[in-house]
Amino acid sequence: MENKVLKIALIGLGQRGNGLLTNLLCLEEVEVAYICDLFPERIEKIKARIAEANKPSPVGFANYEDVIAAKPDAILVATSWSNHVKTALAAMSAGIPVAIEVGGTHNIEDCWKLVDCYEKTKTPFMFLENCCYNRDEILATSLVRNGKFGEVVHCYGEYCHDLREEIAGGIDTHHYRLEEYKHHNCDNYPTHELGPIAKLLNINRGNRFVRLVSMSSKARGMNVYIDKTEKYANRLGGTHFDQGDVTTTMIQCENGETILLKLDTTLPHLYSRGLRIEGTLGCYDQNAQHVNIDGTINDEEFLQDGKFFQNQKEYSEYLSDDWRNITKEQMEAGHGGMDYVMLKHYFHCIRDHLEMPIDVYDAVSWMVVTALSAESIAKGSIPVEFPDFTRGKWKTRQPVDVIDLPKIS
Repeated sequence: MENKVLKIALIGLGQRGNGLLTNLLCLEEVEVAYICDLFPERIEKIKARIAEANKPSPVGFANYEDVIAAKPDAILVATSWSNHVKTALAAMSAGIPVAIEVGGTHNIEDCWKLVDCYEKTKTPFMFLENCCYNRDEILATSLVRNGKFGEVVHCYGEYCHDLREEIAGGIDTHHYRLEEYKHHNCDNYPTHELGPIAKLLNINRGNRFVRLVSMSSKARGMNVYIDKTEKYANRLGGTHFDQGDVTTTMIQCENGETILLKLDTTLPHLYSRGLRIEGTLGCYDQNAQHVNIDGTINDEEFLQDGKFFQNQKEYSEYLSDDWRNITKEQMEAGHGGMDYVMLKHYFHCIRDHLEMPIDVYDAVSWMVVTALSAESIAKGSIPVEFPDFTRGKWKTRQPVDVIDLPKIS
């Protein structure tokens, strides 16, 4: 398959499916040969976009089972969260490499199904957590791997994203978040911030999540937004939302590190993932674009100058080749380039029969935070234990980064 153009399938043609397509059209080594969605108008829209790019017209299906029967070389699943697992199970059972988009899960049983199916079939499985491939997260990981922060002790990440319009707009666009926020209270989207941290801490590869504690604030943001937004006030006014406006989750790791996560999506604010790495010799702060190695910048300097030390660019030598050589077109294809880098590596692993860098054990360990946080919140913020989805193999599995990182003396 090394010299063959991969004929791939894209299942789910909503907002995320369209975003993935932009990147797929930049990749010469793949052809979007099959597309699938329940809504015919979405299929026609995607066909038009592919025709505009002068690419071969794909076959459209309404049922994912028909896609699997067509035997594509690989599948990307960009449906709503609730459909990720069943589609992945069907693909793996058919021996077709599959990648699923991000999101949490409310069903721990589904996590075990994914693990059991993978261990039975050994079909390549990838979790499409694009933030693991982002420039900032790659830089932070590279600095850790090169020992610049000493021993990592604590990590922080957040998903702060004003999604009020997207949530309420689900009444017209079929977006799954509306029902999610009405009926659940948890960290429903943990993997953007947790995924890069988990890879950095070698979770499932010499380390593991042990337990978590979660807490949610009251839910007010969506109702205030709906009441003041004319197009939703009549149709959604008085809707009850279970999801608290701010959910915080603390995680303890086997090797002694702690992690603090925040979900904050129904209040007005700027977007932030807020990655922060704290070690014995230094720290990294994504929001401040700041690297501080063993006191190179101290409190006195900071207070006197009254500004953030945005010195991240000084450490560009620690970036991977993917980011040093990325083009303007690739960066503009989606999410500042991280989608392109992620997809390039996914297809490279398929073509060269390599281990998936974000595998099924990573996927379920991150996704299950949704179910465990819901349990903790519902029971008064009690500690909840993580299942060991590796069945003890985490003790001997070797660390693997998502891409090759430079070693700098």
